[in-house]
Amino acid sequence: MAKKVKITLVRSTIGQKPAKRATVRSLGLKKINSVVEQEATPSIMGMVASVAHLVRVEEMN
Repeated sequence: MAKKVKITLVRSTIGQKPAKRATVRSLGLKKINSVVEQEATPSIMGMVASVAHLVRVEEMN
């Protein structure tokens, strides 16, 4: 079973480039302080890395 991560949107996407906004939306985040749980796959972690300045990531057990 793959690890899960909890991803929280902590900064607004206002003023960000459209590609960054699309990445945040594709992670499942809509509003500030919204939280999603995702599998820690390489594709998800790459998306998180590209918007690392907007999100907080916590590993789950």
